[in-house]
Amino acid sequence: MTVPGRVMPEPAPGHPEVLRIVAPNPGPMTLEGTNTYLYGADPCVVIDPGSADPGHLDRIRAAGAERGGIGTVLVTHSHADHLTGADQFEAPVVQPAGGEAHGGLRVLATPGHAADHVTFVSPDGVCFCGDLVLGFGSTIVPPGGNSLAAFLDSLCLLAAHDLTLMCPGHGPWITDPEAKLAEYVEHRMMRERKLASLLNAGERSRAALLAVVWDDVPPELLPMAAMAMESHLEKLESERRLPYDLGE
Repeated sequence: MTVPGRVMPEPAPGHPEVLRIVAPNPGPMTLEGTNTYLYGADPCVVIDPGSADPGHLDRIRAAGAERGGIGTVLVTHSHADHLTGADQFEAPVVQPAGGEAHGGLRVLATPGHAADHVTFVSPDGVCFCGDLVLGFGSTIVPPGGNSLAAFLDSLCLLAAHDLTLMCPGHGPWITDPEAKLAEYVEHRMMRERKLASLLNAGERSRAALLAVVWDDVPPELLPMAAMAMESHLEKLESERRLPYDLGE
């Protein structure tokens, strides 16, 4: 278990070329804090600086100096808890598009959590997956642009790669990528099956659908669950599986 603002960078299991520093910004959505990663050396790449906290930035600079300097700062997506602080280093900040390569990392376009989300994959199968997949729990997939369908496609894209380790934007290392990706797909499909079953049985109240399908969600997270439900409904509508008379 990591600690917010860990003073010493933590090497990845089996991959000493990867270091993690946890930003001191814990919360319900950021878990223990945003994970910042350093990859490679001479110079290294920094991924998702995450926080403008001076101590966090100093830890990144110190770890980067030990690796021959910071050559590039990469961000997986433009959410503030990943991007803030990125311009505090004497290095270019890049939010690349899929198909590019930076610092020895291949860039994959993986929309869903955010339309501009990308992941970075090393030649030996280390994947810096941002908020597409978390170390524990489920990520937010907001409605708009059929984002849930895009999210599932992104998970399938990663599953097609021979990944050895996933480095999430929040939470612990993912040492069994295949199992975690399958878990993420099944979690969404489980919600969809329950939602579709209720709709087919005649339920038309959004409040009732939320209460039954997301009955395991704590009250403080129900607004996020409502967003997730809208993403599911959007997907069903795109597939012509949504009843026309759905209410509020």
